Amino acid sequence: MRQYRTEEIRNIGIIAHSGSGKTSLIEAMLYNGGAIERMGSVDDGNTVADYASDEIERKTSLNCSVCISEWGEHKLNLIDTPGAEDFYGDLHGVLRVVDAVIVVVDATTGVEGGTEKVWEVADKYELPRLLFINKMDKENASFDNALASISDILETRAVPVQIPIGKEEQFSGVVDVIQNAAFLEPNGNAPVAKTDIPDDLAGVAEEYREALVEVAAESDDELIEKFFEGELSEEEIQNGLQTGISENQFVPVLCGSALKNIGVQQLLDMIVSCCPSPVQVGAVEDVEDESKTREPSTEAPLSALVFKTIADPFSGQLSLFRVYSGSLAGDIQVANSTKGGTERLGKPTFMNGKQAINTPNIPAGDIGALTKLTATHTGDTLCDRDATIKLPGIEFPNTVISYAISPAREGDDEKLMTALTRISEEDPSFQIERNDVTKQLLVSGLGDLHITVNRDRIVEKFGVETQVATPKVPYRETVRRRVQNIQERHKKQSGGKGQFGDVTINLAPLGRGEGFEFINSIKGGVIPSNYIPAVEKGIRQRMGLGVLAGYPLVDIEIDLHDGKYHDVDSSDMAFQIAGSMAFATAVQQAEPCLLEPIMNVSISVPEQYMGNIIGDLNGRRGQVMGVEQVGKKQIIQAMVPQSEMLRYSIDLKSMTSARGNFTTEFARYEIVPDDVAQKVIAASKTEEEEEA
Repeated sequence: MRQYRTEEIRNIGIIAHSGSGKTSLIEAMLYNGGAIERMGSVDDGNTVADYASDEIERKTSLNCSVCISEWGEHKLNLIDTPGAEDFYGDLHGVLRVVDAVIVVVDATTGVEGGTEKVWEVADKYELPRLLFINKMDKENASFDNALASISDILETRAVPVQIPIGKEEQFSGVVDVIQNAAFLEPNGNAPVAKTDIPDDLAGVAEEYREALVEVAAESDDELIEKFFEGELSEEEIQNGLQTGISENQFVPVLCGSALKNIGVQQLLDMIVSCCPSPVQVGAVEDVEDESKTREPSTEAPLSALVFKTIADPFSGQLSLFRVYSGSLAGDIQVANSTKGGTERLGKPTFMNGKQAINTPNIPAGDIGALTKLTATHTGDTLCDRDATIKLPGIEFPNTVISYAISPAREGDDEKLMTALTRISEEDPSFQIERNDVTKQLLVSGLGDLHITVNRDRIVEKFGVETQVATPKVPYRETVRRRVQNIQERHKKQSGGKGQFGDVTINLAPLGRGEGFEFINSIKGGVIPSNYIPAVEKGIRQRMGLGVLAGYPLVDIEIDLHDGKYHDVDSSDMAFQIAGSMAFATAVQQAEPCLLEPIMNVSISVPEQYMGNIIGDLNGRRGQVMGVEQVGKKQIIQAMVPQSEMLRYSIDLKSMTSARGNFTTEFARYEIVPDDVAQKVIAASKTEEEEEA
């Protein structure tokens, strides 16, 4: 592969609802560009983009993968992305580094729930877009219906630049309204020859062309003047389209069939002519200092961003990155400005699926890979040590579901932690945490499938089998009333030196979230000052054990105001035990109760689902705080107990046909209703009996 100049490179993300044909479209683009001699298929498990064993088995993309097509003296870095929401971590990583996206829409279904969601991510990064209506050869395919769903659901100015010739089984080509010509189904990988527009489509083509020319002219003041004066040339239309697309004024709509390789060469032409190059995108800024910038030039100091890390226990770590400035060569030392250290680079490669292509360097604007970076992970910036810059990182989506995880075999705890750490480095949207209250090791992800696939990878890559369970809710316990003058004495005499400690305490509830306060009101030395810390220690230890269901006690004030000691038998341990006893007695008399975590929940759904969602929240003991309309979506704000949200991602997907989103964050603790508390306490006692 020859070296391409920065202006000859196009970095394109392929995004869609799962099953729309992204991977097949990339396969067709690779075939047309001569990168492969025959097109593979997802069903046969032999595509370039889906090469991982779990992707082949499940027949769907689970990871991003970089593929390279050379077309019209240009290099196209085509990055396949997962369509399933469970793997949107990779989607965010890819859209952070590409300059435009192709949104694939299934002609038989139109815009689906996943299409809306990937569109929203593209909106976040303000990326130029092309829309490709795929599967025009399938039964029930409809260009008009798909186009209507694009305009209606995605709320964008969709402008057709192609018209299908025939429908379903009779689909045989496309009319390109820019070139005023028809292109029929290609023969092999030969260039498609132009032909005349069929008579029955001439009128529609003329209407679409007039609309397209007007849209192209609107993107530039000079073009709009020429438009009113007379006809625009094809080159002027292309320039207007490029400007309008780059500035997101509209989205051109193309159509075809990836499996039949119809319309794909025209899509490649459109990418080259209308999608921006890294040079056109312009300079990048330091995330902490906007005055520090880097131009997309090989003459500028090096800056690059790692957007994907692939962990392998045998060959080491593979890091995919984009170079924003300078040129990345092998066998040099660079700075990791995110971590604040340095890295020694090995030899860089280009990736075409799983195939590594050796290269002496990766120029500005291009995408490459490195192996065995020691401290660099996804989202890190690599740069020149003498001219450092920190590029904006990657904002990954919030996790929506958690499980308690443990090794299936005894003795695998350390191996499991190593595996989980490596997987979370590869996929930052897969998170691990040890809960201090429940003592469980938790894994959190973007959905059930996300957790399942990563568990399978832990077995495949690290040989550790796991088991999961619904996580325990980190309840707390507290008290509702004040009690006074609670006295307990610890006295033990069994020959020789005994044990003696006597304390009297007052207990009072504190405000929610205030924790614990210990007041020493001892006067006259009735308890020597050196024993006071032991009393507090005993109380704190007893707080951690709870009295109702074994959950820590919080929001309590203890006033130690009286006691007795013995010159010989008193000790730290005696007063520690006495303090613990007095505290337990006081809590039992102070109306102990359970506290549960309450979450701030924000749910985004299309308006037609709002009634069902609010009704469901009420059934979850939730309190709706407000509803706001944003576009065609309703944003519902609510307060819901965490115990009612453990499986909400699955339920919301079912209730909204995968068109709903939600986020949660901890708000506060509140008292659990008595009927619910009794069930929690009973379950805790049952668990204790089983463990005993």
